[in-house]
Amino acid sequence: MHLTHAQQFIHQAQYAKTLRPFLPAAAFAPDPSKLIILLGNLVLLISGFAIASTLSQWNPNLLWLFLPIAIVMGNSVIVLLFSVHALMHGSVIKNPRLTQIISLFALAVWWMPPTLWKAVHNREHHTKTNSNADPDRSYLHNQPNTWGKWIQNQFVPSSEVSPLGLFLGMATAWGVHTFRNLSSVVLFNRPSVEYTPAPFTVSAKERWAIAQEYLVILALHLGVMAFLRFHPLSLLLGYFLPIAIGYAGAMFYIFTNHMLCPMTSVNDPLANTLSLRIPKLFDRLHLNFSYHTEHHIFPGMNSDYYPLVQELLKTHYPERYNLLGAGEAWRLLLQTPRHYQDNQTFTNWAATQSVPCPLNLRELEENKEKAPIC
Repeated sequence: MHLTHAQQFIHQAQYAKTLRPFLPAAAFAPDPSKLIILLGNLVLLISGFAIASTLSQWNPNLLWLFLPIAIVMGNSVIVLLFSVHALMHGSVIKNPRLTQIISLFALAVWWMPPTLWKAVHNREHHTKTNSNADPDRSYLHNQPNTWGKWIQNQFVPSSEVSPLGLFLGMATAWGVHTFRNLSSVVLFNRPSVEYTPAPFTVSAKERWAIAQEYLVILALHLGVMAFLRFHPLSLLLGYFLPIAIGYAGAMFYIFTNHMLCPMTSVNDPLANTLSLRIPKLFDRLHLNFSYHTEHHIFPGMNSDYYPLVQELLKTHYPERYNLLGAGEAWRLLLQTPRHYQDNQTFTNWAATQSVPCPLNLRELEENKEKAPIC
């Protein structure tokens, strides 16, 4: 029987088994240099807070000079997420205790307890990527119209979102994601919480750890605000603005990772994940996070080697690999509705549209003259 690419899936483990012999052992060795990057950006962020604490003394005509500092701080917020992402996948150091401590401080600016991150990202998202059980997927149209689903409809990139909604959503979507999952496991911890796309549960020990870590994070944020003397100008330019810039920058990547892809019953990273072409400067700054398909095949790999994995994917699976320019991926997000009507089709809130996943359309156009996959 002949199957199209959209119908035939290959499990992540099979890709890893095929490609692993072509990769050097160094690609899977810990890379402590990423820890230097993490700590360096933590220092940059703290230094920015120190400068912001003096803003009340600045000449109002010179406040614009702080904007480049806010941008640098915002980039540090992004790098903290992407570097701790590598750290918690085990590609930086192998000391669990030290990893937990560093992750708590690095993820604090993201309001994300590291124990929750391990549950929602490492355990749930990576093993159930873009499936019905993935807490990071978009909502299904037939799910209840809860506040979580309404927020996604109003603020994530889609053919329905307003410019103001998108602007606000870029800066706040991560906070909604964190609150949605945090409240679900801490307050309820049952598989029937309707306001999350795919609720999951944690152990009693994890639940208690998440609550404790969140209290530490809350204390750290209050400490930063107190350091800024709760001055409105310092809070606006030195706290809220850099965090909003960082959240928006990271969400640009995160929105494109899976939202254009079909849902899959098999964890197939070449079907349910997208990699981006972006300027090399941003790849260097952001630890090759644009190589997202590569990461889903080898989560614990040193990200420096993702370009090599990409070349292998182009060689071994050219007809399956999804690689788009960042501009094209963003344009497609804004041209399609965001709720899944079924695994292969998007629809809008009112279910008046039915739009095939654009990556499926792109694949059919590129492969219409090729022989079907057996």
